[in-house]
Amino acid sequence: MPTISLEKHARPRSALAEIAQASRRSMRPAYGMSLTASLLVLPQAYAVALLLGSLVEGGGTLRLVLTCAAIFLLLGIARQAAEQMSGRLAFRAGQAVIHDLRTGLIDRQIRQNPLDRNRSASAQLATLAGPGLDQLLAWFFRYRLAALRVSVIPLIILVVLLPISWTTTIILLVSGPLIPLFMALIGFAARDASEKQLAETLSLNSEVLEWLNTAPDLRLLTATDRVAATFAGTATRLRAKTFSVLKIAFLSSSVLELFAAIGVAMVAVYVGFSLLGTFHIGAWGKVLSVTEGVFILLMAPEFFQPLRDLAGAWHDKANAATIADTLDRMEWASASAILGDGRKCAAMPGPVTIAATDLVLARAGQQRLNFPDFFITAGERIALVGPSGSGKTTLLSLIAGLQVPSSGCITVCGHDLSDETADAWRRRLAYVGQTPHLFQASLRANIGLADPVPDATRVAQAIIDARTSEVLAALPRADQTRLGERGAGVSGGEARRLTLARAFYARADILLADEPTANLDDATAIAIIDTLNELSRRGTTMIIATHDPRLIAHMHRSIMLGSAP
Repeated sequence: MPTISLEKHARPRSALAEIAQASRRSMRPAYGMSLTASLLVLPQAYAVALLLGSLVEGGGTLRLVLTCAAIFLLLGIARQAAEQMSGRLAFRAGQAVIHDLRTGLIDRQIRQNPLDRNRSASAQLATLAGPGLDQLLAWFFRYRLAALRVSVIPLIILVVLLPISWTTTIILLVSGPLIPLFMALIGFAARDASEKQLAETLSLNSEVLEWLNTAPDLRLLTATDRVAATFAGTATRLRAKTFSVLKIAFLSSSVLELFAAIGVAMVAVYVGFSLLGTFHIGAWGKVLSVTEGVFILLMAPEFFQPLRDLAGAWHDKANAATIADTLDRMEWASASAILGDGRKCAAMPGPVTIAATDLVLARAGQQRLNFPDFFITAGERIALVGPSGSGKTTLLSLIAGLQVPSSGCITVCGHDLSDETADAWRRRLAYVGQTPHLFQASLRANIGLADPVPDATRVAQAIIDARTSEVLAALPRADQTRLGERGAGVSGGEARRLTLARAFYARADILLADEPTANLDDATAIAIIDTLNELSRRGTTMIIATHDPRLIAHMHRSIMLGSAP
């Protein structure tokens, strides 16, 4: 099963086209089973027509009756089995592709610059990657199979009926295309309604997450009633958008049934009057037999059945197109959901060197930052110093590849730092921010982030090396203690020291730290400085943004950044 990666592609295509392309090979067995099930109706209908025709015309024998009944029963069992198998295969193919796409979305979100103000909210990602992508399943095992049958089965039925009655063929040929025409017109409205409903859902989820994060402040400001009223308004709009989608879905089904009923009725009228002897045209100069008439009557509904299936799945197509458009707008999948997996890469080889030349960062609405040229070698301890606003945190993000400079370049390990090399470079980095993030997971999982399954022995040694044994001893279940979201259960200073334990566990070659001793008591700050010295003795290159003169004194040298305007 080919995976979907979220890398740039030379020729932009929609996300839905990329998903269809990625799943084309895995969907072939489902396509074959679906067509087989639909085509079995031809011999099955002929067996019924032959049986009824022989009974009406007086030529039916017990052997013929039993034979036709057995053929009808066996073909019915085979048809049902093929339909079940085609749906199951399509469902599995859809699940595999959606799993790859969901993994790619989450991976892309993780790799996005956390400093980017246009970064999508996590609530929107959760809605899109969860129930949003699940809507593609119905598109896989309903719409795509129905679209295939529509393109094949009606044409085969027309070819089979043409030698029997050209009048019936003309009736079906005229009435059949009207259904896709009106379905296409309805489809534009359905897609627009689905887009509005999804946008309202994403907005509601984002608002809920924001309110949950700010719940204590809202209570202190006595603003809960206003928030509840806003939430009620948003929920009412979402309900209205959802009902709009449902109304269009019911309308599309009604339109289909109307035209299908008209087409079948016209065929039934023609066959009835032909068998009564009223019509003597339309059967190539011969009289229509009872067997032929019954066969035509059985085939007329089957001609419209693929169109019925397509209409029933039309809403699934609208939902899938809406999800794909959302991916495109978020720049997560347009021209990027291509075959192959570009997410895995090895760490950048070579000795650690970091060089900056003519580095400038200018953003609209923000001050222009000019950085001095510098060259850092393996094992150095560098302090980034300067007044607040001089760009210390920004320079760390540039070195980490989280931002792209407006001009100039950064060279790491002899390679230009770019989108193509950033992942390999970051595999050698450890980062300690001003507000370290701990996940709602065990302490062992939080320290061993470098591995899917952290090694308990290495985690224990990292805790010792980071001088955080007393933190471990205070936890009720040692390293299996589950920490709350954002590190609930440990203090701010303990959280910073635990993030340093991550660097020991990952055996990082480079440590980037942003004010690691800020706002801490003297004892905790000194403990962190001692831990940083221990990392340095092991050969870790350090670049630390700080105002702390005690920490600066332990550095090899400082890089002075310009004053804020």
